[in-house]
Amino acid sequence: MSIYMSIKNIIFDFGGVIVDIDRDAAVRQFKAAGIADIETYIDPYRQKGIFKDFEDGSVSREQFYEKLALIAGVPVDPEEIDRGWLDFLKKPVSQKKLDYISELRKNRKTMLLSNTNPIIMEWANSPQFSPSGKPLESYFDIMFLSYKMRCMKPDSRIYSQLVAAANINPEETLFIDDSRANIEAGAACGFRTLLFENDSDFFKIENLL
Repeated sequence: MSIYMSIKNIIFDFGGVIVDIDRDAAVRQFKAAGIADIETYIDPYRQKGIFKDFEDGSVSREQFYEKLALIAGVPVDPEEIDRGWLDFLKKPVSQKKLDYISELRKNRKTMLLSNTNPIIMEWANSPQFSPSGKPLESYFDIMFLSYKMRCMKPDSRIYSQLVAAANINPEETLFIDDSRANIEAGAACGFRTLLFENDSDFFKIENLL
């Protein structure tokens, strides 16, 4: 019998799994906003410097804008910075993917675990997120967000917090992420895992369940 037959819970990553990512588009927009050395800060899997501090909740949204202005050496427009974050994500989001998650949710607990920030989540939890007009949060039983949890994948603490808060058995849980480091950390916590490739076939998950 497949090791996945006993899966009762599914944890999805956000960027790179539910929504495809485009780092190059984000780089272009951040440069246009005045962040000349943006490549040293942003990564498809985990951010660095002030960008990491924003996603692990160490700084607020207002502090993030202020510190970016110091880095850039010129005033920055918050709307232009927000656009840089949102350009990370390819749009429109696939409604087919979201509908499939809704089907899974009928007999399994669905969860989100994302290294993310308030700017992205403000958009994701709005009607603008999906073609159907439903926000991201409507597709999941629980969402675990790095900036609220004050830690980021692949730190083992974020997985431990999730297991405790969701009251789940890791051995009955499939964790899907596009970062090998995140997947390895999840496996060390006892999850079944699936390493997902950005822009790949989302529906290969069907073959496991």
